[in-house]
Amino acid sequence: MTGERVAAVVVTHERRALLAEALTAVGAQDRPPDLVVVVDNASADGSADLVRERFGGTDLVVLSRNIGGAGGFAAGIARALERGADLLWLLDDDTVPEPGALGALLDARARAARAPALVASRVLWTDGRDHPMNTPRVKPGASAAELAEAAAAGCTPVRSASFVSVLVDAGAVRAGGLPLADYFLWNDDFEFTTRLLRGRVGLRCPASVVVHKTRVFGDAEADPGDRFYFEVRNKLWLFTRSRGLAPGERALYAGATLRRWARTYAGSADRGTLRRGLRDGLRDGLRRGPRATEDVISSASPRYDP
Repeated sequence: MTGERVAAVVVTHERRALLAEALTAVGAQDRPPDLVVVVDNASADGSADLVRERFGGTDLVVLSRNIGGAGGFAAGIARALERGADLLWLLDDDTVPEPGALGALLDARARAARAPALVASRVLWTDGRDHPMNTPRVKPGASAAELAEAAAAGCTPVRSASFVSVLVDAGAVRAGGLPLADYFLWNDDFEFTTRLLRGRVGLRCPASVVVHKTRVFGDAEADPGDRFYFEVRNKLWLFTRSRGLAPGERALYAGATLRRWARTYAGSADRGTLRRGLRDGLRDGLRRGPRATEDVISSASPRYDP
């Protein structure tokens, strides 16, 4: 496994300063990635120029329009696969990995009894607390054997992970497909990772630590405003059109989603916006499915600066 080619994939939009901090930390890894792919989602703040000027050797993908985190990661993963990556380290532009983060992911992968499709990091907020937005729960229904097998690698078994810091096996992506770009944002990483982990091993590695510099501390229950539309539409797509979840899992996660929506609505200061998001999300989620990822990426006219 020591010869595996690791590509870090970072997606950015209008966060030049955070991107600089993230890329500096990626480059300072004890075991640096073999390739860094940055996808600039049509930023107007000079992010692409920053990459060109300060991070030479980065493979830069510049999009003509913002196609969201889902589209950005789909484009970045596709580019990394073209460049011969064996493993993909996926990171948001506001994620700052500690120096040993990538090495710990690789070590956990090497110690696992069965090669995992993904290994996720422990994600902290800026004050050192575990970030609730990015803390996957132990895999529901994990057997004693699965728990013991994961523990032997210093990990816990998981059923999903986020794009904040996760090491993904390229072979699993080639078999399972790219993220669905038309999700734009929300639930794209959940759909992608549950699809990859259907019948495969997923681990969370506490020894791999990153800091997620979100503006506030909270999870998906925080008042989402207009973005609630994507939560509703994409969840509907997930439960009705994705092959990531088995039937029993669909029922489990659908019930959890309804409870979360109720708590979000109860705690919202702008319930009218949430009602509009629910109405429009249900309408569009039922009316059509997500467009082909290749069509979404090509519509953003990707330009490559190797």
